[in-house]
Order: sequence, then structure tokens, then C-alpha cells
Amino acid sequence: MERRASLTGRARYWFDTTLARGTSALVGWLALGCLVVVFPASAVLVWTDPHAPESRSGRMVAIWRLTGETLRLGGATGPLLRVLLSVLLALVALVYVSTLVGLITTGLTERLTALRRGRSTVVEQGHSVVLGWSEQVFTVVGELVAANANQRYGAVAVLADRNKTTMEETLGSKVGATGRTRLICRSGPPTDPALLALTNPGAASAVLVLPHDDPSADPEVVKTLLALRSALGEAEGPPVVAAVRDDRYRLAAALAAGTHGTVLESDAITARLIVQSARRPGLSLVYRDLLDFAGDEFYLTFDPALTSRSFGDTLLAYATSSVVGLLRDGKPLLNPSPQTLISPGDRLIVITRDDDTARLSDCSGLVDESVMTSWQPESPRPERILILGWNRRASLMVDQLGRNAVHGSVIAVVADRKEVTAEQVRDAGTAFAPRLTVTFRPGDVTRPETLRCLEIDSYDSVVVLGPDPLPGQQPDEADNRTLVTLLVLQLLEQETGRELPVVTEMTDDRNRTLAPVSPGADVIISGKLIGLLMAQISQNRHLAAVFEELFSLTGSQVHLRPAASYVLPGFETSFATVVAAARQRGECAIGYRRHDRATAVPDHGVRINPDKGERRRWTDRDEVIVIAQD
Repeated sequence: MERRASLTGRARYWFDTTLARGTSALVGWLALGCLVVVFPASAVLVWTDPHAPESRSGRMVAIWRLTGETLRLGGATGPLLRVLLSVLLALVALVYVSTLVGLITTGLTERLTALRRGRSTVVEQGHSVVLGWSEQVFTVVGELVAANANQRYGAVAVLADRNKTTMEETLGSKVGATGRTRLICRSGPPTDPALLALTNPGAASAVLVLPHDDPSADPEVVKTLLALRSALGEAEGPPVVAAVRDDRYRLAAALAAGTHGTVLESDAITARLIVQSARRPGLSLVYRDLLDFAGDEFYLTFDPALTSRSFGDTLLAYATSSVVGLLRDGKPLLNPSPQTLISPGDRLIVITRDDDTARLSDCSGLVDESVMTSWQPESPRPERILILGWNRRASLMVDQLGRNAVHGSVIAVVADRKEVTAEQVRDAGTAFAPRLTVTFRPGDVTRPETLRCLEIDSYDSVVVLGPDPLPGQQPDEADNRTLVTLLVLQLLEQETGRELPVVTEMTDDRNRTLAPVSPGADVIISGKLIGLLMAQISQNRHLAAVFEELFSLTGSQVHLRPAASYVLPGFETSFATVVAAARQRGECAIGYRRHDRATAVPDHGVRINPDKGERRRWTDRDEVIVIAQD
């Protein structure tokens, strides 16, 4: 038995050794294997054929011919030299055909591989180009598809250092159907001008450079903008919209983007919206409605009939559009004085359904002055805000809260010592002492005992922040701790009997539905917010200055104010009356929020740009959405 095993092992070793000698040995074994199968099978076929020759020599010739035809080795009979020559010719033909098939196969394979890698040049005109891959890509592509919904031919080209097929499958699953908009993916680093040229940026309507998920990767955004400049050469190029996280790179990115470029600072914008939402609960819902292309958004329009009329007159000149400002000499003026006269070169900034829905319709006859209330300015009061957790945007929030804080205001910070120190927190608010007091308490915000010691119901609002992701950590992992913190806050709400006004920052939009907060609460997805802004500005670069002012600490902002400040509660009246009442206060009313639908999905009671003729009975708990000076 051992001897048989030894012989088997030696035979296998000898066989493996011969195969290792190269192609010639492999061809030889292949030919031998074929003969071992074909020759006996041919002999059986010949011997069982009733029409086969009677003689043994005739049958051997028939076997040879059948074997040659099967293996394409000729099959000529006669003298040995004739047989060998036929075999030689057959081998030459076989080598030629095999080589030709191999070359064709190799060429097709290389071509298919190149197509899979996305290395062909885009030939579309007027398309949108998205450079980079981050959490914003799904929002940006989805909004661009929505913006192209009324166009016959639209295209969005995405260039990222990822597999083309993977990008197409991921975008298809998260963005969904793209309708008449064609989605084109190209694979390669956007910092390479040669690969960037594959997207045909010179013929694009806009180029969007996405911020990276890693805050330390802002230099890649600058490098991508420089590569875009190199790819365009001396050509002027399309408008460019880019975003960086750190303000240290904003100037460099702006210089690289050129005069037609717009660079957003994502961390600062996110911090501003969180602060505004903490002071005016429900504001994030208003911005979400204004920034996506699914509802009403900002457009520019003008009608010569409005020339020399006052801005206040234009507020009631459109039935289905809300006028909010002027574009004068290329600069937006949000909520100017009602006495401002309209010049021939001005354009109106309106909120409307689409770019062709702003039509003149005098609504002044719908105003009922008898139910309008007199204006009584609100007195500012100290505010108490609790911040649970800390990340790189928290210091920006403290800074913005402190800039217009009323004397006696308090910001309390509770966070782990691994995230921030007491000195860092106090330094963030030092510039605003003594009108603002900033305190720090170390602790784990996911533990009930930590939050029970805070008298949490004494605060005007609570801000929940997730930690910055660690190197190698997925960005949305910070949401896990945020969800636990929200569960603890929900427990405290049940214990105190008070619904806390909570503003939550999250990374992954899919976690919004998991958040244990009341429907209609302020949940801010930082990546989605920046993606919506980039998509809006890419369609009209003048909107960059509009959003800059809306998110600024000074100037006109979006406010939610009690409806009782504009019309008498309990009376039915038109929205035109609300607009007229807001005009008397130097404000632009753009919508309202119904208290009885505050928890109803999907709008949570928010109604942007209602028809001026819409009538409803207003309550003292309803809110009017206005653009006004803070």
C-alpha cells in the first residue's frame, strides 16, 4: 500500500515537473489527452459503422480521418510524408486562427475594461460635473436630477477615484430613477488634469467640487480646483462651486476657483444653522423646504411693469410667488426698505415653484386691514442653551451665540474630557464676557445620571453634537452616540413632563428616521445641508450671496414669529393680509407653520409660498415665516 502511494506521489511529482517546463509541455500533454479520448472514440464509431470498410487497413484509415477531422489535423492519407505535411498545415492554420482569436479577445477585453474604468471622454454639452466622492454626492446628484426634471436632455457627470461600476450601482440605489437625466460616471482621481478632462468641463453648465469626509483633506479640494484650471487652459470655463471644512483653506480654494467660483465653508454654515435653529425651533424644516428642488425655491425674475414702483408694492404683486429682495448691480439686497424704488436694471429675488411661475397678479384687494395687529417690538431676553457633546464646530457655535447674546445669557457645555478641556470651552466664550457665561462640566452624555444633575428643563434649548470621527472611523459612527443621548433626553422629558426643544446634528440622513425625537424636531444633517446649497448655487451663482446673508450673524435672516403679531387670532383671513402686516414691520412674509400639523409628515405644518388668496383661521400658536432683520 505504501509502495503504491509512493508510486502515485512520484507520478504526480513528475507530471507537475513537466507542466512547469512551460507552454510546450502543456501543449504536449493537452494533445496526448485529446488523443487518448478521440482515438478510441473514433475507433468505436468506425467499428460500429455498417458502411465501414471491411479490411483492417481500411478501417485504420477511416479512424485516422475521423481523428484528424475532430482535432482539425488534416486527415490526409497515403505515404507518411503526405500525412505529416497535412498535419503540419493543419497546425499552422490552428496557430494562426488561435492567435487571431486571442488578439481579438484581448482587444475586446481591454476595451471593456477601459469602459468599466470610465476612461472615455464625455461628449454632452451643458451638463453638470461633480468632482469627488463624499457624503454629499448623493444629495448633490439627486438635486441636480430634480433640477433637470423639466429639461428634455440633461446629464450629470461624476468623476471620483472609485470603480465606475460601483459608483453607478451606489448612486442608482440611493438616488433612484433619474428620469430623462443621464448619469455618467468616470473613474480616476479628480486631481489629475488629464483624467478630469474626460468630463468635458469646458462644455459644462457648472462644476461642483465636493468636500472630503476627512476634515484634513481640504488641500485635496484646492488641488482639484487647480487641476480644473489646468484642464480648462485659457478658456473661461463654467461656474464652479466648491466646499471646504476648515476656514484656513477657504482663501486658497477661492483663488484656485477663479472669479466665477464660489467656495462654501461647510463647518461655519452648519454651525450657523444649528445656532439659528436653537433660537428659533423649526427653522431647519424651513431651510430644508427652501433648499431642495422638490418644492419652492429662489429664482430671479422681473417685469417691466414694476419699474419705478416701490419694493413694498411688489410684495403683493404676485399671487403665487413671494418677493424677498432685489438683485442690483449683481449684488443681492434681501428685504430692502419697502420705500426702495425698482430700477430698470434690477431683478426681483422671489420664492416660487419654477422659473416660469412668477406672473404678475395684483393681490392688494385681498388684504383685510381690520384683522391686522399693531406692531410691538419684542424685547431681547437672556437665553440659556445646553450643549451636549463637542466637536470641531462647537467653538464656532459658541462664538456665534456670543456675538449677539443679551447680558445674563448662559451656555452650558457637557462633554467627555477626551473631546474637550475646560480651558478650551472657556476660551471659546472669553471674548463675550461678562454678558455671556460659558460653563463646562465633564461627563458622559449617554448616561442618565449625568443629565439628571443639570436641571435640564431650565434651558431654552438643547443642542446634541456627535464627536469628530477618529482616523479610520466611519463618519456616521458618531451618530450612534447621538442616538443614545437622544434616548436619555426622551426619558428625562417623560420624567419632567416637558417637551425639550432639541436641535440634533447628525451625519447620516438614514439615521434621521431612527432618532427618538418628536416629529418636526430640528435634525440637521450637515452633509445634506451643504449638498443642497451647492446644488442650488450651481444653478444660479447669484444665490451664493443670498444664502451667505441668510446664514450670517447680521443682515436679514429667516425667522419664525407668532402669528398673533401679524393678525388677530381666531379670525379667518387671507395670507395676503399677513404679507401686508409684515410689510408694515419692514419684513417679507414667505409662509407659515400650522401648530396643529407640527408633527404631521412630511411637511410638519410648514407651508412655503402659499397663494396670497389662501384663507385660514389663524391661532395664537401658529407661526409666520418671515425674512427680516434680527
